[in-house]
Parts: sequence; C-alpha cells; structure tokens
Amino acid sequence: MNNIHNPGLCPCESALAYAGCCGELHSGRVLAQSALQLMRSRYSAFTLGDADYLVKSWHPDTRPASVTIDESQRWIGLKIKTVSHGGADEDEGSVEFVARYKVQGKAYRVQENSRFRRLDGRWYYLDGERPG
Repeated sequence: MNNIHNPGLCPCESALAYAGCCGELHSGRVLAQSALQLMRSRYSAFTLGDADYLVKSWHPDTRPASVTIDESQRWIGLKIKTVSHGGADEDEGSVEFVARYKVQGKAYRVQENSRFRRLDGRWYYLDGERPG
C-alpha cells in the first residue's frame, strides 16, 4: 500500500525525499532523534502498510503482539497540532496530530495526542488519547 502523492517525497509531509527521511528509520539505518520524528515515521509506516515497523517502534510496556493495517484506508494528510517535550535531551514527550484518510471515497480523520518515551536511548510510541 503506497499512498505517497509524489513517489519521491516522504509521506510524513516533511517535503524531504522518503529515502533521506522516514525511509532511513523504516530500514533501521538510523533511530528517531525526537518524539516528533518518531511520530512522523509511524504515520509514514501506516501509509506504506509497514506493520512491522509500527510494532518495533511501540514501547515494550504497551506493545501489541501485532498490528493490522486496513488496506482500504488511503492516507491523505498529516497535520501536527502541538509538540510537547520529546527533544534530544528528554525522555518523554507528546505530539498531538490530525491524520486524514479516505475509505471508498469517504473522508475520515483521526486526532490523537500520542505519548512517547525513550528507553535505552531509543524513542518509542507509548500510547495515545483521542478527544471526545
């Protein structure tokens, strides 16, 4: 499942090439340097159907055994609303975002405040809360 609007650009909407952005994280060549970078890479993994990366980037304390990707979802956009902490010298942070997708032409959105935690120098997705 590849939903990149421009095949050379990263789906995380960084305006960078995928190979030099989330592609490096997905391949394991580099680790996320911040909670925001990990969040963007996880969004890209959803758009590309990379369930393995989603599981690997989930904190061991809350990690599910597997992640199922809904092949009918076509991811169409990511908007970062707020970033709280989660920098290079911190061990916890949160990112509030809105991700938009379509299923059979009908538009949907997911809004979440995701929490991230660093463990042994590596950032992981911990959990998230959805408003309402």
